[in-house]
Amino acid sequence: MFHKPVLLVIAHGSRDPRHAATVHALVRRVRSLRPGLRVETGFLDFNIPSVQGVLESLAAQGVRDVVALPLLLTRAFHAKADIPAVLRDAPPQLRIRQAEVLGPSPLLLAALERRLYEAGLTPADKPSTGVVLASAGSTDPEAIAVIADIAREWRHTGWCAVRPAFASAGSPAGFPRTEDAVRELRALGCEKVAVAPYVLAPGFLPDRIARGAAEADALSEVLGAAWEVAEVLLERADSAAAAGALSRTA
Repeated sequence: MFHKPVLLVIAHGSRDPRHAATVHALVRRVRSLRPGLRVETGFLDFNIPSVQGVLESLAAQGVRDVVALPLLLTRAFHAKADIPAVLRDAPPQLRIRQAEVLGPSPLLLAALERRLYEAGLTPADKPSTGVVLASAGSTDPEAIAVIADIAREWRHTGWCAVRPAFASAGSPAGFPRTEDAVRELRALGCEKVAVAPYVLAPGFLPDRIARGAAEADALSEVLGAAWEVAEVLLERADSAAAAGALSRTA
C-alpha cells in the first residue's frame, strides 16, 4: 500500500536528445535532495515514457495519490490545457493534484544570475552590463506579462538594463528577438551585453537564442539541472500535496 503521493514530473518532450537528458538529470537531482520521495518522469510528446503510460503503470502498482508537476516556467497553453486534459484521462482510481508551474521564483532569478557568472561575468560587471532575458516565447497574455515582470524585477538588482526577448516566430509585437534586444542594449550604452536563456533544457528554440546571441559578450547555459530549479520543483510539489485532500484535476 502506498501512502505518500508520487511526484510525477511532466516534461514537454523534444526530438532533440539533449532535452530528455537534461530532464532526467534534473529529476536525479530532485531525488538526491529528497531521498524518501518517489519521483517519476513522463513526457507529453516525442519521448517515452508518456504521461499516460506512467499514470497507468502507477495505478497498476497500487499507487493512489499523485502530484503532477508541469516542468514549465510559465502558465501558458501546456499548463492550462494539454496537461489537465491528459490528467483527466488518467485511471479513475488515481487521485491527482496538478502543481503550479515553476516560475516565477526568486530562486530561478538566482539561478539565472549564477549561470551568467559561470559564463564569465562577475558581480562587478552588473552596473555596466545589459542582460537579455531570452525565453522561448508564448502568445499567452499571462505568460508574456510574467516574463516582462521578471525582467523588471531583475533590473532592480543592479544590472545596467534587462530586456525580455522571445525566440519563437510567433512572438507578440513589442517583444524583440534575441539579436534585436542585444543591439538595443548596445544602443542604450551598456558596455557589455549578456544573454540569459530563461529555458529549462536545450532544444530548437534555445539553439535559436544562442544564434541570436552571436553579437553578445556572454551567453549563459540553460537552467537545466541547477539546484535552484530542483528546490523550486520541490517547493511546488510540497505546496500541491499540502493543499488539502488530493483530487482529480477538474
